[in-house]
Amino acid sequence: MSTYDELCEQLKAIRGHSTLIIGIGNRLKGDDGAGCIVCEQLKEIPPGQVIDAGTVPENYIGPIIEKRPEVLVVVDAVDFGGAAGQVKIFKPEELNSAVFSTHSLSPRLFVDVICQSIPLEVYFVGIQPQDITLGEGLS
Repeated sequence: MSTYDELCEQLKAIRGHSTLIIGIGNRLKGDDGAGCIVCEQLKEIPPGQVIDAGTVPENYIGPIIEKRPEVLVVVDAVDFGGAAGQVKIFKPEELNSAVFSTHSLSPRLFVDVICQSIPLEVYFVGIQPQDITLGEGLS
C-alpha cells in the first residue's frame, strides 16, 4: 500500500470523530512553518477545530483538554530523513530520539501531557523540511 493510500485509510478511520488539528511551527524559519501553513490552508474547517499554535503549543494544552477531542492530529515539520516535502504519519510511540523536532517542547511531550488528562487517539503528521534557517516561506 502506498503512503498516499495509507494516509487516506487513516483519515477515513478518524472521520465522524470529534477531531482537533493543531499545527506547530515557526513561520520565520522556512520549512519549520509547515504545520502553521497547513492550518492556514484548512481555514474552511469549522472554527475551533484547527489551531495554529505557532512556536508555543504548550499554551494550548488547557484549551485542548477543555475541548476533549476524540482525535488529535498534530502537524509539524519533522526531520525523519525523508525527501523534502515528504509527509509521514506517526503514532506517539513511534516518535523517539531518532526523530528531530525544532521546538523547545517536543511534540511527543506536548501530547503526553494532554493524554494524562483525557483519553484520545493521536496522530502526528510529519512534513520533512529541507531548510529551517531564518527566512519566510517554504522551500
